[in-house]
Amino acid sequence: QVQLVESGGGLVQAGGSLRLSCAASGRTFSNYGMGWFRQAPGKEREFVAAISWSGGTTYADSVKGRFTISRDNAKNTVYLQMNSLKPEDTAVYYCARGSGRYYYTGSEYDYWGQGTQVTVSS
Repeated sequence: QVQLVESGGGLVQAGGSLRLSCAASGRTFSNYGMGWFRQAPGKEREFVAAISWSGGTTYADSVKGRFTISRDNAKNTVYLQMNSLKPEDTAVYYCARGSGRYYYTGSEYDYWGQGTQVTVSS
């Protein structure tokens, strides 16, 4: 059983930064792609960023140039560095483990964390 635990959310002013972390259990973390998603109140969950087992990355257009996903396989952790935050980035952020090695933007995730709240005030 894989467990994913997010941390690092909070309240920040527009223009500020936060770094989210997602710690994964299990010995095979490095073999899988990882992703970040978010869900704002009343909206569908949406893709934010993903990283492959080898470090390749992809981003949603709405966060490109502002957010950076990275991973530390020695620590079984994936990060989301969020800069130049906007009120529209307010959401619960979830990390997820991909079903394979590559980065995915859709439904190819099989384990999810419980989420961490990010609130950006204007």
